[in-house]
Amino acid sequence: MQHVAPGRWTCWACGLLLASSLLLMPAAADETPGYYLYYPYVPADSWDSVMINAPKCLGTMQESIQIGSLQCESDIHKSFLDTLQHWRTERRIYVGYDGSRYDSPALQWTQSNFIQPQTMVEDRYFYDPVAGQYTVDRYLDDVVKRYGGIDSILLWPVYPNLGIDDRNQLDMILAMPGGVAGVKRMIADFHRRGVRVLFPMNMWDQGTHDPGVRWPEAIAKLMAEIGADGINGDTQNGVPLAFSQAADRTGHPLAFQPEGPPSDEALGWNVLSWWEEDSTKYAQFVPKVNRFKWLESRHMANISDRWNRVKTDDLQVAFFNGIGWESWENVWGFWNGITPRDAEATRRMATIERGVASFLVSSEWEPFYPTRTFGVFASRWPLKNQTVWTLVNRNEYNVSGRQLSVPFREGAHYFDLYHGVELQGKREGDTLVLTFAIEAHGFGAVLADQDQPTAEIITLMSKMKAMTAKPLASLSNEWRTLPQHIVTITSTIPAKTAPSGMLEIPAGDFEFTVQGLEVEGGNNIGVDVAYAGEDSARRFHQQEIKINRFYIDQYSVSNAQFKAFLDTTRYHPKDDLNFLKDWKNGTYPDGWANKPVTWVSLEDARAYAAWAGKRLPHEWEWQYAAQGTDGRLYPWGNEWKAEAVPVPEKGRALRGPDDSAAHPMGASFFGVMDMVGNVWQWTDEYADEHTRAAILRGGSYYQPQGSTWYFPQAYRNDQHGKLLLMAPSKDRAGTLGFRCVIDAETKR
Repeated sequence: MQHVAPGRWTCWACGLLLASSLLLMPAAADETPGYYLYYPYVPADSWDSVMINAPKCLGTMQESIQIGSLQCESDIHKSFLDTLQHWRTERRIYVGYDGSRYDSPALQWTQSNFIQPQTMVEDRYFYDPVAGQYTVDRYLDDVVKRYGGIDSILLWPVYPNLGIDDRNQLDMILAMPGGVAGVKRMIADFHRRGVRVLFPMNMWDQGTHDPGVRWPEAIAKLMAEIGADGINGDTQNGVPLAFSQAADRTGHPLAFQPEGPPSDEALGWNVLSWWEEDSTKYAQFVPKVNRFKWLESRHMANISDRWNRVKTDDLQVAFFNGIGWESWENVWGFWNGITPRDAEATRRMATIERGVASFLVSSEWEPFYPTRTFGVFASRWPLKNQTVWTLVNRNEYNVSGRQLSVPFREGAHYFDLYHGVELQGKREGDTLVLTFAIEAHGFGAVLADQDQPTAEIITLMSKMKAMTAKPLASLSNEWRTLPQHIVTITSTIPAKTAPSGMLEIPAGDFEFTVQGLEVEGGNNIGVDVAYAGEDSARRFHQQEIKINRFYIDQYSVSNAQFKAFLDTTRYHPKDDLNFLKDWKNGTYPDGWANKPVTWVSLEDARAYAAWAGKRLPHEWEWQYAAQGTDGRLYPWGNEWKAEAVPVPEKGRALRGPDDSAAHPMGASFFGVMDMVGNVWQWTDEYADEHTRAAILRGGSYYQPQGSTWYFPQAYRNDQHGKLLLMAPSKDRAGTLGFRCVIDAETKR
């Protein structure tokens, strides 16, 4: 859009003018027939309803080369704003809108919640599994160094591990190191650094342990106990009012943040929301206006675009709307790190937003304030006798020169907040033209003030002047995956013959073919794990492996065997939360001697194996013992046999595994028993700088119902599960055991 003369704009590639838009825009379904006929910029209620479209003359800007340009009448912008203001007024009346919750002192922090990462609790910067400690300062120091810090954090202890046993979403929080007391201290560490803490609520989790009370009360009680600040409503189009009311009754109000767009009425109690950005669908040249920010200027939306590797579009749309960004890097254990260029852009964007936060809740927000340069879009944020403009340059090239025309005001001062300098405008009649530069895909911010700037603004400008001395273009925008390594399993002393209870697995050439069963991530690089010879983690694996002769336990390690280990060694883990959770008074329940031991961590299993002179199997060894040389899909053959495995448990509580010898029809190619469908079994561990995960084999008897998001079963020989690792307390599960192997002497 270019201002060429008083009263007229040049609007490149103009589409239909407002009047014709009103006539030709098809009405969308709504409670009022033809409602959207009169508000053509606002889509009907749907996942797309979060967006308000720009005027038509802006919306086709990318086609300017083919179509040319037309001059748009100057009243189009005014008509656009008038239309949106009328819609906002009518919509608030229509839904009986009550925005009083935004006045709550306990929730004021949400209005400046500009940067919020979603972080897996298994992230190694958040928790040190060696020291057994939360490392909040390490985590925060890292994000401050890389992209300027955060305002809140969404800690994620649930999916994708949720459903491996009957622990529900709240049980997974209680299983974190230190239990309630440990989590409470960890949250206090974030608060000490000025960072608010949110947890998710997964209302699709209706197949695991029943909390025994209504979910609103159960969630509110635990959040109050640990001192959390908010809740993210996973997969929810608005978090119902009952959850806010339950939190209020505890005396500990919570900020609720639905993943999907709330209804306009629910905006009154959902003071936060996500703006799910799909770069292939929404990242257009002309930014969109966030519907909920427009309806309630104090509402904070955080753009979430988890899989995108370049965040420029997300950051610019957020800045244009005066809202926040979800700096989500650890995506279900796959590290989708921010590039150096995007990290620095985040630092600059967030620094300005924090510095002018009081402006960005202005009820007089004016999106698409007229600019003088093609491809530059601005929002105007008035506050008393001051005004801020936030600008984005959507072009792939630097722009400089005449950017804004503003009404002339005698004695007013104008400041380029982005570069930290005062501007000397040029008066042209009743307007003042402001000239400054904005780099390619960059940001701009201007302050108009009748007085000299405040100390806070002077400090902000000083920061920004130093920060922007180096152009964003000088930083790399190349995305890279993190290198991953397998944790070494030390060989045992070779055995000449099979020890008692073990079977010989002969040497052989093995075509190792397996795929990870992660629910999300597709075939993106970084999903699943990286085996030797693979230059990156990926979901599908195929290798020719030479298997050395070894011996493997015919059955999973039993409760009786594990008790013998405890009785001999007096082993007791440092982190003992959930250790042998189904035992009482130091022993297993009656009749459980020959059932696989469960509620043992990877560390517990390794300790047992070392005591027994054994080790845990590599995954390919486990699969070779199950599959043999003929590529069979299941240990017993190529067809599923229900009688070869335990009857699945589809209720909401574990009943306990079957005896390991209870299903002889499940014998593998080499006669190994109980490999599939009873309990998962530990094998290899993989790690990178931020993530740890273990490969689980065999699946379990427990199948929680009601959702596709639960930890998926891996019953086939060519499938494995990937369990994110945090700490023994959380890693232990009621469906997870192990078996051991011993290396064999080489035959001569």
